Amino acid sequence: MTPTPDEPALELPGLVRDRAAEGRAKAAATRARKVAEAEIAEVDPVARVVLDVALAHLDRVFDYAVPAAMAEGAVPGSRVKVRFGGQDVDGFVVSRSAASDHEGRLTPLKRSVSPEPVLSPAVAELCSRVAERYAGVSADVRRLAVPPRHATTEREPTPPEPLLTYDADGAERAWSAYPAAGPFLAHLRSGHPPRAVWSAGPGEDWPLLLAHLAGAALAAGRGSVLCLPDHRDVARLDAALTALLGAGHHVALHADPGPAARYREFLAVSRGERRIVVGTRSAAFAPVRDLGLVAMWDDGDDLHAEPRAPYPHVREVLLLRAEQERAAALVGGFARTVEAQHLLHTGWAREIALPRSAVRERALIGISGATDVAIARDPSAGAARVPHEAHDALRWGLARGPALVQTPRSGYALRLACERCRTPARCRACSGPLELTGPTTPPRCRWCATEAPGWSCAECGATGLRAPVVGDARTADELGRSFPKVPVVSSSGDQVRARVGPEPRIVVATPGAEPVADGGYAVVVLLDTWWALGRDSMRAPEEALRRWCNAVGLLGTGGRALAVGDPAAPALQALVRWDPAGFAVREAEERWEARLPPAARLATVVGPPGALDDLQALLALPESAEVLGPVPTSDPDVERLVLRVPRAQGGELARALGEAQRLRSARKLDPVRIQVDPWEL
Repeated sequence: MTPTPDEPALELPGLVRDRAAEGRAKAAATRARKVAEAEIAEVDPVARVVLDVALAHLDRVFDYAVPAAMAEGAVPGSRVKVRFGGQDVDGFVVSRSAASDHEGRLTPLKRSVSPEPVLSPAVAELCSRVAERYAGVSADVRRLAVPPRHATTEREPTPPEPLLTYDADGAERAWSAYPAAGPFLAHLRSGHPPRAVWSAGPGEDWPLLLAHLAGAALAAGRGSVLCLPDHRDVARLDAALTALLGAGHHVALHADPGPAARYREFLAVSRGERRIVVGTRSAAFAPVRDLGLVAMWDDGDDLHAEPRAPYPHVREVLLLRAEQERAAALVGGFARTVEAQHLLHTGWAREIALPRSAVRERALIGISGATDVAIARDPSAGAARVPHEAHDALRWGLARGPALVQTPRSGYALRLACERCRTPARCRACSGPLELTGPTTPPRCRWCATEAPGWSCAECGATGLRAPVVGDARTADELGRSFPKVPVVSSSGDQVRARVGPEPRIVVATPGAEPVADGGYAVVVLLDTWWALGRDSMRAPEEALRRWCNAVGLLGTGGRALAVGDPAAPALQALVRWDPAGFAVREAEERWEARLPPAARLATVVGPPGALDDLQALLALPESAEVLGPVPTSDPDVERLVLRVPRAQGGELARALGEAQRLRSARKLDPVRIQVDPWEL
């Protein structure tokens, strides 16, 4: 019988008794749980916890009581939940102790999230040092160091590391062309912390040489951290390590495989079952046990600069870690940054480079129109974008294998101008620049995408257009017409090729997107070098040389390279001589005279004018500090302040900024963006 809305449902006596018993059981379990939580652990009852809160005034350690029920799970390095400020907050246990300096009653831990010790003591200390170095908050650094938890992955067993069969003498043979590499390897195998700056020669198989260094360290019972700019470089070194050491000795840490796979590899390192880590920026914080080597490749690549606060650079993180854990350090690349040169200048590191005779044997590098013979043969070589000398070089290379053509811009025709008077072509709707996206498409605006099929010059009335700035698509189109029987492929933007075969073909690529050719390229041609040198940046010449050296570094044995540009440009002269070291010395001297990094330490502060005034009122800067600005930015409501001190007082500047940030955070003032030693000014 179904009860009516006005009648209560009948309940059987047995059902009532069962519900009452169930209620009493739940109440008893709740009381038992509360008693267990109230009971404090007998051994090391105090947990020192760092909070996952990005507030500068809370960037310190807090003491909590450890309930007896969490005594086994709340181990140093594990994740916990704590009660703070009236809400549940994530945190990490950094240590356990028998007593606390706090005189009152300690709040107990809310919950032990996982007993997995994912924050090692060495990495916790490194995060604090990096935060101090960059005037940031250690919680922001820990987010870079420890990936998000994946609970299912924690329950998976990690296979043990297989037996190593690597011959440690193989590293000596692989590095035999570099005279200074022998002492570095000897110190590495003996457990000493050598430090070096490596200038790789043209055509060098750098993944193999780095793999040999990691193998030598592993044979000596030490781990390695190897940091690379992007996932393509990680894939190359990953393959080299697998071929040299076999599978199961290393992990590759980067974001592409997904959160579960990344956390699985991280746990393998944290548990000590993998000793070699290859990866991008976050790999610099990998919790490798018995760390013996930190190395990075191409430290001039801006991908090594973290875009999130506190904006650390991988090179500085690795150098801090090398000193902290007494590990060997290697900074390598085809080119050399001014910062790497400073390490040599101060004696902190030694140089590893090829002898000049070996460099001349590896590659022949030239500049178009640099000789009287070339000018006599092609008088227009200085004005032509792809002169006859470049076509001759491509013909020579295509008879022997693939050819690489590097152009600095992607796209088709990125800028258009009047063919008669050279006035830039503008959109009539919004005055934006016109571009061509293909050989048969009409001009269109880069800003509003409005097409302009009937464009005419507002100055002279001409209807013809020329393209002063050409991208890789237009370059590939022109070379396809010049070499109709040769395949032409592009590599840029979202269509980046990883590898190409040894067959003759022309590969047109933008900087950083050059695919690796099996056996190396026979010839490399560098176009539009004027554009790379003309960028509005303090690092423009250094960055241009780095891009060219990376392209020439892909040459095969006996290959040739040709740069189309001004033979008098110092960066091109350094390329022809393959002298990135000498160019870095020259750049360092000029920056020293201008009091620019690395001769000085800089910090930029960006924010509303009122916030900058508040910050300056709280800053206790060193006496030698210079305050430059504030100056307007592209945002009318935001200004930029530059603070400069001698290099020896860089630590004082960072500490002063960090203390000011703590005071501002406690007072809840408007936020500002602080970057210490920004990659670009």
